[in-house]
Amino acid sequence: MKILTIALNTFKEAIRDRILYLILFVSIFFIVFSRVLSMITVGDELKVIKDVGLASISIFGVFMAIIIGTNLVYKEIDKRTIYTLLSKPIHRYEFLLGKFLGLNITLLVMVVIMSVVFFGLMFLYGSKFESKFLIAILLIFMELAVITAISILFSSFTTPILSSVFTFFLYLIGHFSQNFKFFIAKTKAPIGKLLIRVLYYILPNLEKFNIKTEVVHNLPLSSNFILYSLLYGIFYVLAVLFLSALIFHKRDFI
Repeated sequence: MKILTIALNTFKEAIRDRILYLILFVSIFFIVFSRVLSMITVGDELKVIKDVGLASISIFGVFMAIIIGTNLVYKEIDKRTIYTLLSKPIHRYEFLLGKFLGLNITLLVMVVIMSVVFFGLMFLYGSKFESKFLIAILLIFMELAVITAISILFSSFTTPILSSVFTFFLYLIGHFSQNFKFFIAKTKAPIGKLLIRVLYYILPNLEKFNIKTEVVHNLPLSSNFILYSLLYGIFYVLAVLFLSALIFHKRDFI
């Protein structure tokens, strides 16, 4: 109940943030604008709408997660409300979990709104409902949960600007993590191989949540891959939140 209360308060606080609505407006604009792009692009117009629509949900969802997530804990510290909260019978890990859950509820609402616009546009131009798009959006939301956990991790010990930079940097690395295998193969020094291999397993592999190409171009999708991606996301989130709780527990606010 403590975690749920913090989560609901976080959600109420987040939806009052004007920048959230600005990002939502821009994302909807790009989803709708995909129709214009489809008219001036060579190829299947519906595929362009699907591709741009899913990409918009993913990219702008990440912006929401980073901008809001990196400010969640810092705001409480900056306004000194953290002292009031921690003076109550509440554990620090409960505080972090509540913040994480609250932001994910906010992101869920935003993703649902963007998805409704996306599906509405597809139906308007003759596309039938396909469950694989729901799966793609589910994996996008799982990616956002990972980004949220990472943003809270950095927010627990540094400023919003640095948290945003670090989180965005890891987001970029996460989509190029497959290149680590290339570096492992090319590196001859055993220590170098070991170091790159460790980084490969520690850093997030966000490409596991990217099935936009398969969905848009009707390529085969393995149910095992989808299940593995979801489990990977869940365990990665739990690991990052555990690390966040350790850091936050050791932090001295006096």
